[in-house]
Amino acid sequence: MKGFLAFLLLVSGSAFTQESLVTVKEEQKGNRLAFYALNEDEKPYDVLFEVKGTNFRQSAARPRLTRVPATSKVHLKTIILYRDKKPQYTYTLTTNDSLSKRALKKEYTIIEVAPRPIQPKKQITIYTTPNCVSCDSIIQRLNENLYIFKHIDLNEKAKVKEGLSAALGEPLDSLKQPIINLGGHLYTWIKDYETLLSELEK
Repeated sequence: MKGFLAFLLLVSGSAFTQESLVTVKEEQKGNRLAFYALNEDEKPYDVLFEVKGTNFRQSAARPRLTRVPATSKVHLKTIILYRDKKPQYTYTLTTNDSLSKRALKKEYTIIEVAPRPIQPKKQITIYTTPNCVSCDSIIQRLNENLYIFKHIDLNEKAKVKEGLSAALGEPLDSLKQPIINLGGHLYTWIKDYETLLSELEK
């Protein structure tokens, strides 16, 4: 917001999460400035929110943990701005994934959250060759389901192709399925997306 000095400080400690998808949104109506927690994660959090500064007033009540359900928007606090004065403030947001029975449970609004990329348990690298029958299908399914993976076209990486051929002890152009590296292990017999997912879970 123009004219405001605002900093978001993410505080973490031994009992608190170091990373979360909870952010703060500010909404001003007249001389009131409201703060909302936006949780874009698929799990709930308890948050502790505090505002400090000058040229505004706020409730003197001690900040309390507030429950922010998964994929939701929750009102945290509203401050009253002094007329004809420029407010200066900072705020802190502490998130905790260990939910407390004492946390305030306010009304909330469910928000739409864009699907997030999936980081698989094992790193996936797909090496493709000209005669690969199932390569396009596997790569398409991985992309559709937002898996994070690497794709290397061996026609464009001569040295990589040479090294893989030596490691496998066979020419690669004759292969009709992809060469897949899962967590450092090479597979030449995975022919479809479902088999790939099965091997990922092992």
